[in-house]
Amino acid sequence: MVGPSSSHTAGACRLGLLARNLVGGTPESAHIELHGSFARTGEGHGTDKAIAGGLMGFRTDDDRIRSALDIADRDGLAYTFEKTKLGEENEVHPNTVRITVERGDRKHVMIGSSLGAGRVLVTNVDGFPVEVHGNHHTIVLVAEDVKGSIARISGLLAEDGVNIATLRVTRKHRGGDAFMVIEVDEPPNDAVRDHIRALSWVRWTHRLDKVSS
Repeated sequence: MVGPSSSHTAGACRLGLLARNLVGGTPESAHIELHGSFARTGEGHGTDKAIAGGLMGFRTDDDRIRSALDIADRDGLAYTFEKTKLGEENEVHPNTVRITVERGDRKHVMIGSSLGAGRVLVTNVDGFPVEVHGNHHTIVLVAEDVKGSIARISGLLAEDGVNIATLRVTRKHRGGDAFMVIEVDEPPNDAVRDHIRALSWVRWTHRLDKVSS
């Protein structure tokens, strides 16, 4: 692990990696809003470099993290940092960040926290409450709230030899869009993603690669 802090650097890097996965690679631009301790002491602990490194695909033990901002400037990742307040201190973890990433026609907003010892928790994607720890390979998708959708997607994964570890669905209201988080035991290939995307009621789906050791 590149230090000095497992929470402010390793965890921050993993949050960057998860945000990167939402747009399928290194984003063209990223707006990074730091909350709490991330905002107060993050720069001194290398949080800004760690998040930028994760956005570019660097893992937590990659020495390039120390030069991540220079590399981002060189390679054309347009980034901005802002100190903000994402909620009351007793409601939001102090090491929390909101990352808005754009790549081509993709744009996603992710809120996540670094829990310590390199552990992370993503709590919101595009306004949907979620719970993603990065301990499994994960498929995330937004689809119309239609009957049989869970059974159909589960069947497609089984046909492709992918075993489901956990599956959670949230929705804003009945009949609206539903957000599905599927943690799986095996790394899903692009064919799995394409089969799900081909369903007429699926709006978008992406794969979040495992980021924990």
